[in-house]
Amino acid sequence: MSDAPAIKPKPLGPVPGGYGAENGQLTIGGETAAALVERAGRTPLFVYSRNMLEERMAKLRAAMPQRIKINYAIKANSFQPVLLAMSNLVDGLDIASGGELDMIRAVGTDPGRVSFAGPGKRDAELEAAIAAGVTLNLESENEAERALAIAARLGQTPCLAVRINPDFEIKGSGMKMSGGPKPFGVDADRVPALVRHIVGAGCDFRGMHIFSGSQALDAEALVEAQANTLVLADRIASEAGLALPKLNMGGGFGIPYFPGDTPLDIGRVGAALEERFAELPDTLAGAELFIELGRYLVGEAGVYLTRIVDRKVSHGETFLVTDGGLHHQLAASGNFGQVVRRNYPLAIADRFDAAPEEIVNVVGCLCTPLDRLADRAHLPCAEVGDLVAVFCAGAYGASASPSAFLGQGPAAELLV
Repeated sequence: MSDAPAIKPKPLGPVPGGYGAENGQLTIGGETAAALVERAGRTPLFVYSRNMLEERMAKLRAAMPQRIKINYAIKANSFQPVLLAMSNLVDGLDIASGGELDMIRAVGTDPGRVSFAGPGKRDAELEAAIAAGVTLNLESENEAERALAIAARLGQTPCLAVRINPDFEIKGSGMKMSGGPKPFGVDADRVPALVRHIVGAGCDFRGMHIFSGSQALDAEALVEAQANTLVLADRIASEAGLALPKLNMGGGFGIPYFPGDTPLDIGRVGAALEERFAELPDTLAGAELFIELGRYLVGEAGVYLTRIVDRKVSHGETFLVTDGGLHHQLAASGNFGQVVRRNYPLAIADRFDAAPEEIVNVVGCLCTPLDRLADRAHLPCAEVGDLVAVFCAGAYGASASPSAFLGQGPAAELLV
């Protein structure tokens, strides 16, 4: 009898609804994973489901007040077919670089539907946005002066809004974007003077942008943050002496990634907004009201498929070595904000509905111990040639991973 301690499994995150099985194989958009890989011609491969994108938007529209408008933050997934599909589903697009401005132009989106946030905008980016008629969400007084000077040189009226760094944050959010010293936005107490200045300088004032956090699954925390956002917007507008034409209330809607995560109750969030909208102050009564979402719209609609190229045992533990890894799935590897690494939803695509039989580690092909896709996962027995599916891969996968690391290059991508 061996004296080696038994290996305890580490739970996997919940697989999103919307995926099926055919003859035991994972299906995405009605096609098997193997057929999709054959169509793409290679692995690793990101597959995005058009139907799941449309269903997510339809459910969100039904839950939110009719008055609310929805923007897509394209940093979550800028694959051109996905970007075109989302452009046709949402009311506006949010970008964070000149490169992303080029992307929205490539799919024919009206720049008038686009807003541009992010610190450190270069003068060339400001000029391109002003010339195109994109709304600039100003992140500082200095950026405001540069934008006004560039607009004067171009002989154009710039479309300007102010991004606010509020004193609050979304409680329990995965990534805090406000509260205290931050590189994002203008501290709330300095905003009224800045608004009066840019309006006095003759800009086309487009209102305010307040984004306080991301990846929140607690509806009550979001309800509280949105209430605080409306109160703050009213206070600043009153101090500035004007009514707001637009208010981007940010987003923060999360999706379940890890064991124990539960889906956000968007019905509760929408009902609370409906109540708030019934009692808006004069400063917000005529404003266009937006929420800005990225991962919530596209995250669960994507799957990363990678093929097992080796199966090995080391000191009693089994490793499934794949041709993918953190260079395409930085977040799933635990290196994109996790403090303690937890497993994403993951499955053996060729045995999607089979019972688990063994405890294995799923790793990538890179020469670094950081390249791990699952630790001690309880999975069906898998062999070389089988496909591994990593779920919740529709956001911050291909768009946020170091694909050039070790010369590996990008994964293939399909919208089906």
